[in-house]
Amino acid sequence: MNDTTPRGGYRTTGRLESVLRQGWFAVTAETSPPDSADAGAVLARAGCLKGLADAVNVLDGAGARAHLSPLAAAAILAREGIEPVLQFTMRDRNRLALEAEVLGAAALGIPNILCLTGDAIDKGDQPEAKPVFDLKSGEFMAIVRRMRDESELPSGRKLSAPPRLMIGAAAAPSEPKPGLEAPDIKAKIEGGADFIQTQFCFDLAMLRRYLDRLDELGLGGKLPFLIGIGPLTSAKSARWMNKNLFGVFIPEPLIARLEGAQDQAREGRAICVELIHQLKEMRGVAGAHLMAPHGEEACARVIEESGILKARARS
Repeated sequence: MNDTTPRGGYRTTGRLESVLRQGWFAVTAETSPPDSADAGAVLARAGCLKGLADAVNVLDGAGARAHLSPLAAAAILAREGIEPVLQFTMRDRNRLALEAEVLGAAALGIPNILCLTGDAIDKGDQPEAKPVFDLKSGEFMAIVRRMRDESELPSGRKLSAPPRLMIGAAAAPSEPKPGLEAPDIKAKIEGGADFIQTQFCFDLAMLRRYLDRLDELGLGGKLPFLIGIGPLTSAKSARWMNKNLFGVFIPEPLIARLEGAQDQAREGRAICVELIHQLKEMRGVAGAHLMAPHGEEACARVIEESGILKARARS
């Protein structure tokens, strides 16, 4: 139940911002740029999401590996009518390069960014690369907000045309322990975030407790939360995610459903559709963020099967 809209008096030309401001349930997805210099390879992966996802995240060096430039991939999507959320990791560029790319993104018609730390270099396939980390993601968000709202760079130098875009941040919902103060969420609100996309969160009972705790802290309703879920392909992959992905917990009843299904990928999509409808009824949830490595087509099918867009059209 979306009872939160983005802050600020700015307006982008983006579909995602429009959906959130109108209080509709948003659905975003993601794509990883290919290991290719072919623009067609970007569309081959993400073209199926056109007209379905409100926006599509373009990953920035996922797994600490080099791929086609995310700025280029996002521009290719925008040119084809697929709204991107361009991810920025702090790992690979200093503040000058990051600021320049923010301006470039806005000039290319990219209306949304997501600010992240980035995977550790030693997790990738070129561990000898030098990490940068000139800024923390919250510091970068504050710089972008200043560029957008005050039309100036950190040096005070004025911009003749500010970058009109929404600023996204990431969060990882977890079981609220006694005394939880959620400093990360506070910092992202203060840093200038306009919306939050979360890590995978298949345990909706835990999510409810987490959001309730944010309410108790006076942080509930400050930002639209898009909760990370995805179409699981098999019980084996679900168990792998539980073991290997930090902060991810897929409840055993969902894994059992997958194990008992004749077509586990189909059952995974059905589970994802059910989760979308449950999230739609949760106070403090503004949308769902669908993630599946190289699973853009499965995410597109989930959006279609959920009926979210048809329901929106009737409202």
